[in-house]
Amino acid sequence: MKSHCSSPTAIMLAAVMLGCVLLAIPAAAQTTKSVGDMLSDVIKCYTDADFDKGIAAAHELMNRKDLNAKDSVAIYAALSMLTYAKGEQYLSNSFEFLEKIAAMGPCTIPLPYDFWPQQVRDQWYKILRNRSMLTCPSDSNSAIKTIAIMEFDNFSTGKYQQELGFVTKGLADFFENDFSKISSLKVVERDKIDYILKEIQLSQSGMVSQAAAVQVGKLLGAQLMVFGSVTQIDDKTAKMLIKVVKVETSEIIASVDKEGKPDLFKMEKEMVPELAKKLDLTINPQTKALLDENGTESADAATLYSKGLFYMDQYNYKKAYEFFKSAYEKDKNFAEAKRKMDIYRPLAAS
Repeated sequence: MKSHCSSPTAIMLAAVMLGCVLLAIPAAAQTTKSVGDMLSDVIKCYTDADFDKGIAAAHELMNRKDLNAKDSVAIYAALSMLTYAKGEQYLSNSFEFLEKIAAMGPCTIPLPYDFWPQQVRDQWYKILRNRSMLTCPSDSNSAIKTIAIMEFDNFSTGKYQQELGFVTKGLADFFENDFSKISSLKVVERDKIDYILKEIQLSQSGMVSQAAAVQVGKLLGAQLMVFGSVTQIDDKTAKMLIKVVKVETSEIIASVDKEGKPDLFKMEKEMVPELAKKLDLTINPQTKALLDENGTESADAATLYSKGLFYMDQYNYKKAYEFFKSAYEKDKNFAEAKRKMDIYRPLAAS
């Protein structure tokens, strides 16, 4: 088993995609590099599976005298990722770095990183829940609304109940990615919701009701919750229903539905602007362009991606990588499939 993480800056995220570089740089030369540049070198080693080299470089970086709190947290985040990547026997060591971050302050930098593998992300949520720190203090901009998107229900019948089992997870993920492009929204991470819901399901020994889900939304600081469902009964027709619930009052404040040819991911793409309009959310030309670029028009690619999400949540990174890779091969413009493929490639290789 292995792991992966992202850097705190855009330049570091880009660096992750470039592959591992040699870190044998003379000490005098290293002192001229910024903390961000050195940390990006550390993170590059993930993609080429040079985990020990990355860990050694991170510990060396931790000895710098000019580190601030954000730098230290970012280094611990990288160490957790790289240590996790070394295998099952290093789990506790990896999680110790997460505990260090929580002790320093879980809101020092935005976490979890997009590039953390799923088990590291789940452990982070567990630590936050144990410390009653699942949410960070909100900023003073009241125009920003926090929204949480539940995994969709599947009310299909016959063979479609099983065939769409993976797709409901992918639809929620697509909605999350699309809504994250709207500047007036802050979207709660899908896996954070899943983590809390799993705890509730275990304690209740049953499915979580909408009322219980709304309580989870409140726990996570969400003002709005999105509930979706899909229904397909034959090869010609499918229906998708989306409703938005105001967490404070549990009332439905907006809903949209579509019925027609069973192209569910195309329906999702069409319903996002409709729902945004009903919620009085502005989609400017720049946002519209981002929405148009996001996702995929290939139903096959979307289904493969959804299966990748399923195995990712099960920590089966080899299968997750294979499905993300297949999704990207179906549609080379499917950026999110490519991003997740790059995250889990080193884990799959172990």
